[in-house]
Amino acid sequence: MIEPTWAEAPLVAVDLEGTGSQDRDQEAILEIAVVPITGGRPVPCSAYSTLINPGRPVPRRPWISPGLNDTVLSSAPPLGDVEPRLAERLTGSWIVGHNIAVDWRLLHRCCLSIQPAGLLDTLKLARAEHPGVRTGMGLTALLDRYELTRETAGAVPSGQPHRALWDAVAAALLLTALVGRHWPTSPTLAQLREVAEIPLAPTPPHSSPQSDTLF
Repeated sequence: MIEPTWAEAPLVAVDLEGTGSQDRDQEAILEIAVVPITGGRPVPCSAYSTLINPGRPVPRRPWISPGLNDTVLSSAPPLGDVEPRLAERLTGSWIVGHNIAVDWRLLHRCCLSIQPAGLLDTLKLARAEHPGVRTGMGLTALLDRYELTRETAGAVPSGQPHRALWDAVAAALLLTALVGRHWPTSPTLAQLREVAEIPLAPTPPHSSPQSDTLF
């Protein structure tokens, strides 16, 4: 059996915006985007992106975009309505993201029906490409390093950094750039996994579903 190249594998870039890990079991998802990657390139026109009603007021925190506020989120669908659409797009696929363990921890705790094939982390791949470097490894910095900021803006003209769709497309573009630098020829999925895969978290003992309304 011929091992598929990484570009032939079922890949989807994912990013979500949440209230923050300090909320512990009450941490809520506010926005999520899923961007298919076909032939090694993101397909923004086929992306699924949505705001999510967290079922409670959103605290003011520096990392929460001003666009993710109570007024906007009160008319968004609750996570229970969104989860089946996410499961359809993610189950059986390889989830790509920058520091994807953070997103997966929250997504997995809130949406147990989602069962991906695995996780591929562009941060882990970037560290393999730049061994010993510990600064400038954030998504925005790496986009600048690889001259991908303008391309991301062109692919998401109505988006902005630190919003789900922008960051998901950016992670997909970064993956392609890093693969191109790390391997002289297109690697197999197995080769990419050796460098970029992180383990799926074990199933948590319980989940904390979000309620149906903002207030």
